[in-house]
Amino acid sequence: MNIYLFSVLNKWLSIVLVSSLSLFGNLNFQEKVYTKEVKYTASNSNIVAEVLKYDTVTKYVTNRPIGIAYTVTQGKDGYAYVDKVTGNEVVIENKTDEVVEVGIGEVGEYTGTLTGYGPDCPGCSAVGNVSCRTYEGSKHSLINNGVTYVDHEYGTVRILAAALTKFPCGTMIYVDNGILPPFYGVVMDTGYTMRQAYANGKIWIDLAFPAEGTSLTAGATSYNTKYSVVRWGW
Repeated sequence: MNIYLFSVLNKWLSIVLVSSLSLFGNLNFQEKVYTKEVKYTASNSNIVAEVLKYDTVTKYVTNRPIGIAYTVTQGKDGYAYVDKVTGNEVVIENKTDEVVEVGIGEVGEYTGTLTGYGPDCPGCSAVGNVSCRTYEGSKHSLINNGVTYVDHEYGTVRILAAALTKFPCGTMIYVDNGILPPFYGVVMDTGYTMRQAYANGKIWIDLAFPAEGTSLTAGATSYNTKYSVVRWGW
């Protein structure tokens, strides 16, 4: 064999061997460190882990229609450990019990008329204020604050006007008129038409829009709208 070729081949084999040893050396080192850490944790552990399971608290309320359940507080497990040396339990994270409200109130299924209105409607407040106070006790203006409201339970919902003697302020209704995508609306306003309709045994609800007399407002009109109350008042 050519001496020069043999020399080159020998150097190449040496490089491969050194690289292989380095590689396996690193793997062995990592494995030893991992094993050492596991043994250290096991041999020095004086704790016994424990999961604190949350409980479910059921409350029966009259401001939700019968059969309607709402989770007020989501349950969450807690964590603790018992020190095997002292015998003391140490809570790492407290559990949160789940709170569920189950309705025993009046059934809230209706069929009626839905129309749209704006803050510039005849008889409406000049600054767009609705008839009801918010859950927080403040005023809400359709002009300044918009036609939606951030409810403390249902999030962002549309604002509705209805007969307050039937649907008190804060009543939450699931609305399906077959035209608009179904949505949740909260009663925060009222009007003469709504009150008169209810006095005559009919259900008529108005959906708030940014302005009166637009195509969007007119497009909400339906005479066969399904209303499902999920909460009576605040």
